[in-house]
Parts: sequence; structure tokens; C-alpha cells
Amino acid sequence: MSVSIRLGIAGGAGWLGGAIAGAALAAGVVRAEDLALSYRSAKPDRFPGAFWTDDNQALAERSDVIMLSVRSQDWPSLELDAKGKLVISVMAGIRLAEISEKHGTRRVVRTLPNAAAEVAKSYTPWIASSDPIEDDRAIVRAIFDACGVEDEVGSERDIYYLTGLTGSGPAFPALLADAMVRDAVAFGLAPEVARRAVNTVLIGTGRLLELNDAPPADTVEAFLGYRGTTSAAIETMCEAGFDEAVSKGLAAAFLKSIAMGKA
Repeated sequence: MSVSIRLGIAGGAGWLGGAIAGAALAAGVVRAEDLALSYRSAKPDRFPGAFWTDDNQALAERSDVIMLSVRSQDWPSLELDAKGKLVISVMAGIRLAEISEKHGTRRVVRTLPNAAAEVAKSYTPWIASSDPIEDDRAIVRAIFDACGVEDEVGSERDIYYLTGLTGSGPAFPALLADAMVRDAVAFGLAPEVARRAVNTVLIGTGRLLELNDAPPADTVEAFLGYRGTTSAAIETMCEAGFDEAVSKGLAAAFLKSIAMGKA
């Protein structure tokens, strides 16, 4: 976008709201003087030139675009009239219709960025209500392109699923890494060596996937084709139920995402 927007982030003192604000500032999507952020207790000392407040309605009144970045369980107590304005939610589990009704606007977008927004590497799926115009979609794309990669998806069901798949951010790779580190330490490697070895493997993998943009299955098949140590490990992991464990985990996350919105 060539024009800065007036962006207000309710919950901007939190980790995710702050990460998105920092990415949007760095990309020039918003200027500091057009950025408003709210906090609950202590006023943060960051984003010089931005407007900080503990009054969410004051934030709404000076913003054209309002982002809701509070915990899902705290959202029912959030008092904010956004009549006619674009509201972007980064909350898990809260449906478009609920956001629209509570905040008095039909221009609502539901998104789900992840922890990598802090380093501009988030994957952010999003869906818009029927009323946002193309300019609203351009704003959403600009904000979340600044945070990494974004995709408009076809249904809220997709958002519920992706809450578990991509909303996890580094959690699933970290789970694999932790298992590998613990096995290496049990084998007898020094913990710092095990950690460095595993972290470097994961970092290198991410860089290669980003550079090549190829299906992960192609990498798996290539290593299976060598019939070496890696193929022996992959086959044994799969026989032990690796795919089934992942599928069950994602199914549990999907159901939990739906339940969060009903709580």
C-alpha cells in the first residue's frame, strides 16, 4: 500500500499485537503517528510517536482500522464500538458474526497469525465477512504480508483447522526437535552439542523449503530413494505411527479451536 492507514490495536501491549505493530511499522504500512495501541496495566515503552491508551473506545475513535488482539476468554468484556469501521480479529475461535454483532460493524475480517510474526515469517490465513470492500482486503493483505505470508481462505471451518495447523507456529517443529535432542543426550552427546546439531538442522530445513518452495513430500521421497540411514529412520518412524499421531493431534486442535469459540 502506498498510503499509511490509521491503525488501532486493542491489546497492542501484548506479544502478538506488538509483533504485528512492529512489522507494520517496519514495512511502512502504518506510521507511528497513525498507530494507536491499548494496554491493561502499565504503559509500554516502545514505538515512539505512537498513541498509547488504556481506553479502548478512545483507540477506536482515532482509528480507521481496528485490530482485536486480546485473549479469546477476555473478549466478552472488551467494550469497543467500531460502527462502520474495518475490524480485524487475530483471536482464536471467535466467529465473524459474533464480532460483527458485538462491535457494531459488518466490515469484519478474521485472521490467525502465529508466533513467527515477530520475525516477519508468520503464515496468516484469513477470511472476510460479506461486507468488506476490496480496499479492506488490500489493507489486510498489506498488514499480514508485512508479517510474513497470508492467504484468504474459503470458510471459517478452514480457519478452525488452520488454528491448529499453522497457528501453532514453531510448536510442532519444536516438539520434533525436543524429541531428537533428548534422544541424542540419552545416547551420550553433550546437551549443548545435541541442541546445536538439531537447531541447525531445523534452521537449514526452513531455509531450503523457503528457497525451493517444493512440496515437503518431494524431500522425503528423495531421501527414501537413497536407501541409507535417513530412509531407515523415516520408514521406522512411519511404521511406529508418525502420520497417525500427527493426524490425531491436528484433529484434537481442530476440535479445541471450535470449543474455544463456544466457551
